[in-house]
Amino acid sequence: MTQALLEVTDLRAAYGESQVLFGLNLSLGSGEFMGLLGRNGMGKTTLIRSILGLKSVRGGQVRFDGKDITSLRADQIARLGLAVVPEGRQIFPNLSVQEHLTAFVDQRHASSQPWTPARVFELFPRLAERKSNMGMQLSGGEQQMLAIGRALVTNPRLLILDEATEGLAPLIREEIWRCLSHLRQAGQTLIVVDKYVNRLVDLGDHHVILERGQVAWTGSSASLLEQRHLWTRYLGV
Repeated sequence: MTQALLEVTDLRAAYGESQVLFGLNLSLGSGEFMGLLGRNGMGKTTLIRSILGLKSVRGGQVRFDGKDITSLRADQIARLGLAVVPEGRQIFPNLSVQEHLTAFVDQRHASSQPWTPARVFELFPRLAERKSNMGMQLSGGEQQMLAIGRALVTNPRLLILDEATEGLAPLIREEIWRCLSHLRQAGQTLIVVDKYVNRLVDLGDHHVILERGQVAWTGSSASLLEQRHLWTRYLGV
């Protein structure tokens, strides 16, 4: 059995008086690819923010590599080797592509082949062509590539992508899926939120479906493919 890298136990979170997560449980092994699924408003982003220390939780526990990180600050959690590609990308408009990548370089996860700006440019040749361009000069797809590259150069143990291909043109989406396939084959641990279930089942080891802040279903890609009724019931596809 794969050793658990991330364990979420009985997690509860709220915004003011409005509770969003209700005793949520999940586990992710080192080197696994998890698809995090659910309609909008079901708690996916709140779960991610809670894991990363960006949202105070009301109860439960988050453990990373056996360490309780529930009460740690976001910067402390990041230094342990968690990185996120946030929804909306959050690129700095007045930094160049090269400056984005150089500013975030870190070795949070010892590796014989660490991610560097040069290696990111190999993964995304389009960024290499635009390395002097400012963030505000990039297309949405190029910004998403940069957001992924920016996270990778921290050399994370766990990489989380929130809405991995949202709003991207079909050709750019394919480039992002190619990137995720490459990362999966390289053994990168991943949590990916995306609405394209048919692509997630091609890549993911297992998937978690959220419904009203709780885990409604969890299982393998093969199981999710076999149970197409779940797609209609919980995902609206």
